Amino acid sequence: MMKLRDRAAFAFKALVDPDWIKKLATAAGWVYDSAAGMSVTAESAMRISTVNACVRIIAETCASLPLDIYHRLASGGREVSRTHPLYTVLHMRPNPWQTSFDWRVQLFTHLLLRGNYYALALDHGDMLVDDLIPMNPDTAKIEQLPDYSLRYAFTGRNGEMLGPFPRPGVRVLHVRGLSSDGILGRSVIGDARESFGAALATQEYTGKYWQNGATPSGVIKIKSKLAKGQADLIREAWIDDHGGAGNSNKVHVLGDDAAFEKISVTAEDAQFIETRRFQRADIAGLFRVPMFLLQSDSNTATYASAEQFMLSFTIHCIRPWIVNLEQALHRQLFTAPEWYFPEHNLDAILRGDIKSRYEAYQIARNQGILSKNEVRAKENENPLTDPAENGDSHLSLAEIQNAKKKEAGL
Repeated sequence: MMKLRDRAAFAFKALVDPDWIKKLATAAGWVYDSAAGMSVTAESAMRISTVNACVRIIAETCASLPLDIYHRLASGGREVSRTHPLYTVLHMRPNPWQTSFDWRVQLFTHLLLRGNYYALALDHGDMLVDDLIPMNPDTAKIEQLPDYSLRYAFTGRNGEMLGPFPRPGVRVLHVRGLSSDGILGRSVIGDARESFGAALATQEYTGKYWQNGATPSGVIKIKSKLAKGQADLIREAWIDDHGGAGNSNKVHVLGDDAAFEKISVTAEDAQFIETRRFQRADIAGLFRVPMFLLQSDSNTATYASAEQFMLSFTIHCIRPWIVNLEQALHRQLFTAPEWYFPEHNLDAILRGDIKSRYEAYQIARNQGILSKNEVRAKENENPLTDPAENGDSHLSLAEIQNAKKKEAGL
């Protein structure tokens, strides 16, 4: 419960300075003022359609990739370890109320908008993580100790202080984005506040333009002198008939020698379309999302170029984010990192059409690079179990033909 003294202090601040909450939020790094006069936050930025689309595309694409745990073999190879204690946590159930997909969508959303993701890694004293509890990044407080380790504290939902962490049974999973000091990730919303502020201002201005717009627009000219208040009455009558998009092109009857002179100002004349198109490309560039994924009206994308755009999107946008997560998980959660490691499977978004895949499989099979069962696994098919089918054989086509010749005595 908040003490009476604290309540009085908050009330006094509100009376003296009505903007004190906004100033506090700005000082804490939750709100960024822009030259366009708009206060930019992670939440207000999501009201920009391009930001919303970019965040959803990246977060949902990354979260949809299979996340497996691999065991390093003594031979230098690797195999999926479904018995590892973290497999269920990362692959299926990170906590009692989220799926792995839900959890990773939230994780990447925090990274994209705020630059940091925090979760409490809970165990039962055996160093094996059972739950990952997401924390609000806006309430995080980080302190670097003399031994260079980091100590974390958070504000709970009811205003209580949580921490400091780590402590027995609780560690902190901290995934950071682009960082200047190696401790805190930088927020793209804060770094590019002018771009987002201009987009918010344009979006608000456009909404008010259409809300208050009168179509047809122009000037009502009356030859006789108007009495006091008549101009307001005529203006109100006109707005009642034509204000808003629903009254567009409605017929209006004028009297008393009145004439309407049309002054047409379209959205294109006001450069709304060009401005918003530029802002869309600007924001997409900040998130490294190809324009064709945003349903752009650009005519430059073809089927062939779209495939290359997807490859570029995977390499330059998706891959850095998932590698960042993999390494953070590996460093902070794994107790035997020399033998086990997490990794996403990118095959799902890198594979081409079925004809191209099958041709690649045929080449790999003929060269002895892949076995039949490895090819079937990539296509989510069950393995061949009949020994006569040689499902696990890595012999090349030439080796198979030579073996048949020897059997035939040739």
